[in-house]
Formats: sequence, structure tokens, C-alpha cells
Amino acid sequence: MMIIKILLLVLCFSAILFYICGIYAALAFSVTSTNSCSSEYHPPVTILKPLSGVETDTYANLASFCQQHYPKYQIIFSVRDRQDPVIAVVEKLKQQFPAVDMELVVSDRLIGANLKVSNLANGLGAAKYDILIIADSDISVGEDYLQHVVQPLQDQKVGVVTCLYRSTAKGLAATFEALGTASDFHAGVLVSRLLEGVKFAFGSTIAIRRQVLEQIGGFAAIANYLADDYQLGYLPSQAGYKVILSDYIVNHHLAKTSLADCGDRQIRWARCIRVSRPGGYWGLLFTFGTVYSLLLVIFTGGAWFAWLVLAVTWGMRLLMGWIVGVKILADPVVRKFFWLIPLRDIIYFLIWCCGFVGNKIQWRGQQLKLVKGGKLEMI
Repeated sequence: MMIIKILLLVLCFSAILFYICGIYAALAFSVTSTNSCSSEYHPPVTILKPLSGVETDTYANLASFCQQHYPKYQIIFSVRDRQDPVIAVVEKLKQQFPAVDMELVVSDRLIGANLKVSNLANGLGAAKYDILIIADSDISVGEDYLQHVVQPLQDQKVGVVTCLYRSTAKGLAATFEALGTASDFHAGVLVSRLLEGVKFAFGSTIAIRRQVLEQIGGFAAIANYLADDYQLGYLPSQAGYKVILSDYIVNHHLAKTSLADCGDRQIRWARCIRVSRPGGYWGLLFTFGTVYSLLLVIFTGGAWFAWLVLAVTWGMRLLMGWIVGVKILADPVVRKFFWLIPLRDIIYFLIWCCGFVGNKIQWRGQQLKLVKGGKLEMI
């Protein structure tokens, strides 16, 4: 019992150190963020939009990319199924924004198990320009988005630019997911940026040079990975290019979902992280201070020092969540449901434990198996 108490105490202190590092990393990010744009640099860009199905916010999300204050850009919407209702949304966009250069590519050609990547590859053939910007369909942006995200590409050593995101959520399950993303996941991202630099990218935004994409093997190189966005940052970084985390924050719109579906999705991504970055997944062991401090109170029978450790641990955790979620991301979910962070942490600890078991997932109607490195195999 004494060994357990000491172990829990050590884990609490390790989590507190992580929270302090997360706060420092967030403040460092805010200091280095300039939010400045050069009026001289605005290269033509092609926006690739892989689509599948329609959600409540799909039209508004896509329309935000059609309203950019930018000299020259092209949007390519790619769809796999000719019966997909999202095609009607694209046709409506063409009518409303006739001045925008946009094209719809419909093709069911497959290059791997990841259908989204096949969608991207099918749309790439229609791309006119050498700077490609990939953004998921559940993302919306402001009119100054393009001008901001291309700025780091003035440096020829920069191969990829990616963005953090703030979420809007509908329903309890989506709220918990958004709360965790803003107050915990992004904190980990900023710590990673501080300690080892950025070696990943997010589906919220990936600005990549065509030559960089070709150098890593094109979309075919990531066609069998679940975390395709991660690979589009990781592979260029391994090829010697810089990956920059932009100071522009995009909006992520989470659709209403059930607790069961949300849990399945979180476990799927937990398993993906485990096989893609096993070291990083095990490293999460040292970040669950909310859980460890609660267990310490239980195992010590409510000893005064255990309550003190819990107060300090929870206080630092909430402070990190507030600074990252509210001060850096201006996330409305964190601002409103800040007090639920400890409960969310306990739930995610259980999901993290579940992530150690199994390697089969269900994704977009496919039965798939995760293998070493995060690759997918069809079942």
C-alpha cells in the first residue's frame, strides 16, 4: 500500500510539471504569434476539399472558403459517390459565388484503404497551383484565412503550415470531445512544439508545397494510414523541411453525436496514436494528474496531505485548461464548461486504458485493422 501511495504521489508531481510546461508553452506561443501579414506575398493557391455526406453546417463551412480576400485561388471539391447529397451543396456554391474558380471532381478511384486520401488524390489532378491547402469539411474560416496561413511559406525551408482549432459543439458527447481537444490535446501540441518542434499536421489546415508532397511520395505514401494529416506533417519533417504551427485559429464544427459513437471514435483515435506513436502514447501516463490525485485521496483514507496534493493538481490542471482553451484558442466550449474538465479527464483516462486493447476499428462503414506505424489493412 505504501508503494502505491508513493507511486501515485510521483505521478501527481509529474502531471503538475506537465501542466506547468503546458502553461509556459501556451504563453510562449502567444508571444511568438505576430498575426501580421505581408501585402507583398500572396502566391496563388489551390484549396483541396475532400467531401463525403452533408452535416448541418456543411454549406456555411464551405462557403467561408469561397469568401476569401485573396487575389488568386482555386477550390477543388472531390467526391467519391455520384449520389452523394453534398454535390447539390457544391452546385449551390457555384451559383452563389460565380467569380470563384471552383471545380467538382467525382471519382471512385481508390489508391488505398483511407477513402479521404483517395478523394484528395483524385482532386489533385485538377489543381492549377503549386501551393496546396487541405482543410476538412467541418472547418470554417474568416476572410483573411488564406493571407495568414501562407505567410510562413515565404521561407523556402518551410514545407508545411498547419493550424490549431477552436470547436463549437452540439450535445453532451460533442461538448466533452471539444472540451478535451481545447484544454488537453492542444496543450500537448504546444508542449511538443516547445520541446521538439512541430512534426505533425492537423486536418483543420495543411498548407503544403506540391514539390514537398511529391518528394514524400504523393498521396499514395499516406493512402493506407488512418492519421493521414499527421503523416502530411511527419514525412516532410523527416525529409528536412520545417513544419510551422500558424498563429491563425480556425473553427471546427462538431456535429451532434451519441455518447456511444463519440466513445467509439475516441477509442479509435487512441488506438491509432498507440500504434503510430507508442512512445508518445505511453508518455500520456504522466499527464493524468486529475485521476492520480483522486486515487491518492482514496488510498490514504482522505489524509490532509492527499487533499493538498489534489487541490494543487486540480488547480494547475484547470489553470492550464483556461489559458490554452480560453486565452489562446478563445474556445467557447471551454469558457462555458470549464468546470467539467476534471470529469472529462477521468473519462479520457478510461478511454486511454481501452486504447491499449485491440487493433480493429470501424471507419466510414469499413472494417479495418490497425498495424504497426498506424497503417490500415482491410478486413
